[in-house]
Amino acid sequence: MNLHEYQGKELFARFGLPVLPGQVATAADEARDIAASIGGTVVIKAQVQVGGRGKAGGVKLAHSPDEAFEKARDILALTIKGQPVRTVLVTQAADIARELYLSIVLDRSRKLPLIMLSAEGGVDIEEVARVAPGKILRRSIPLSGLRPYQARALFQPLLRDGRQVAQAAEILLKLHRVFTEGDCSLAEINPLAITPEGRVLALDAKVILDDNAEFRHREWATWRDPDEETPGQRLAREKGLSYVRLEGDIGCIVNGAGLAMATMDLIKHYGGEPANFLDIGGSSNPEKVTAALRIITGDSRSAPAGGVPGPSSRVRAILFNIFGGITRCDDVANGIVQSLRTSPLAVPLVIRLTGTNEDLARKILSDHGLSATTSMDEGVRTVIAKAQEVAA
Repeated sequence: MNLHEYQGKELFARFGLPVLPGQVATAADEARDIAASIGGTVVIKAQVQVGGRGKAGGVKLAHSPDEAFEKARDILALTIKGQPVRTVLVTQAADIARELYLSIVLDRSRKLPLIMLSAEGGVDIEEVARVAPGKILRRSIPLSGLRPYQARALFQPLLRDGRQVAQAAEILLKLHRVFTEGDCSLAEINPLAITPEGRVLALDAKVILDDNAEFRHREWATWRDPDEETPGQRLAREKGLSYVRLEGDIGCIVNGAGLAMATMDLIKHYGGEPANFLDIGGSSNPEKVTAALRIITGDSRSAPAGGVPGPSSRVRAILFNIFGGITRCDDVANGIVQSLRTSPLAVPLVIRLTGTNEDLARKILSDHGLSATTSMDEGVRTVIAKAQEVAA
């Protein structure tokens, strides 16, 4: 789960990281009142979970409450990378002498947290990594943890001033606590700012939480922003499905993450493009299958009265690829039949079923005019051909 900047700063503040005071506003007059309470120059920042807010006009300085009203009004009227701005963060401004980049991310290859530190703060770190990877220092954090002297040693080459090194090292140690105790997959400060007076501040916060740890954090339910989810993403979360939208035109519904990855690889191998990753899990039931089809056919929109649900404009054909181990093929077949009975598809459906109760599943499908192949290659080639026919 991605947090908004203001939520990330709230989390940082719990662990003692130095963040500047601020509040969120949903209307321009609220922003004016917050600016008046803070006093002095403030920054108005769009709260959308995409990068490039500053370049899109979503970050502006305001030197008075009335100017804060005007800037907030303009920002709240923006749509940034497809995301409408519904809230803004009004926060105290700071003079900046230097900007660093600091983050801790999960290094899945080494199964350890990874520190990323760069003198190139305040800019797209992805661009720095692409054009000048040597400007990013990377250090793994061992399972035994991070020691204060190790944190100081990382900042010593970048910050010659001993007081600044000590402050930055303390921030890194606290950021590590945020990452571990907060169950994050990313905790990022960009920029980590040095003021002319030598203070070190976390001026931004980007946090991604590991959804697998949600059972340990009841407060996460209040942090989730439903406006940032598509209806399909929301339905997938509610039904316990793993769903990631991609850019292709072949919808994929598969049981098991490994098989889902193999399915997408095979689609690419034969010249197709997957429209999504959707794993219905290892112990499926008809309700999950029905939900999966609703997601694929247009982010859970229901069919109009007497009509067929409109599919996503990208999806031209759908592949069900089921290998029945724990998952029962007859459960999947029943789910397909139930879903098609209530919401007929407007695009071709190709089914590959093999494994537990596969004969029963074939009979269920056959009784309703459907068929299934046992060959994964055949299923993939067929769905690509049908998608091409629709495109033509």
